[in-house]
Amino acid sequence: MIRIVLYEDNTKLRENLTLLIDGAQNFVVCGAFRNCDNILRQTDELLPDVLLMDIDMPGTNGIDGLRIVRSRYPQLPILMLTVFDDNQHVFEAIRAGADGYLLKKTPPDKLLEYIQDVYEGGAPMTSGIARQVLHLFARQPSDRNEMYNLSEREKEVLQLLVNGYSYKMIASEIFISIDTVRSHIKKIYEKLHVNSKSEAVAKAFRDKLV
Repeated sequence: MIRIVLYEDNTKLRENLTLLIDGAQNFVVCGAFRNCDNILRQTDELLPDVLLMDIDMPGTNGIDGLRIVRSRYPQLPILMLTVFDDNQHVFEAIRAGADGYLLKKTPPDKLLEYIQDVYEGGAPMTSGIARQVLHLFARQPSDRNEMYNLSEREKEVLQLLVNGYSYKMIASEIFISIDTVRSHIKKIYEKLHVNSKSEAVAKAFRDKLV
């Protein structure tokens, strides 16, 4: 079962999302909270496979919660589910380490598909958000003098990430184990100075690395 912890301050929506996820095969909500005030303790205790997180919440909001949990769990898949589709919130979420960014109007069947995708190593985004991300990072100045020193294999893995491949798909495509994929991606993150797949993909586009 894929264990999901949900952060959403709207009680009705939180309950509906819990019912939707619990009613689907291979998914279970192991915790649902109205803010991120205790996100580290909750993550330590519940050991989720995916975090599904709103942005605008009372107390510790989604962006701050994202930064907090990333400090201890850099590889934990985190999917933002929000009403905000403006550049500022999208940029802040990606910089803080979000693995995906969806709008709350996402159809239920697509939401479940996206949760599965981020669990498998993908970086799902609503199509309109994905376009914003590319445009946003295209406008950022590129430091041409920065040398990332990616190996040929790391460039190959990064290209597959850009193409939307999950960890499992990358492993199958280039005939390596998933653990080896994870090792390559960890090194890519370190060299690019990023914390998430979506940020790595955006930087690859911005700096023309692939």
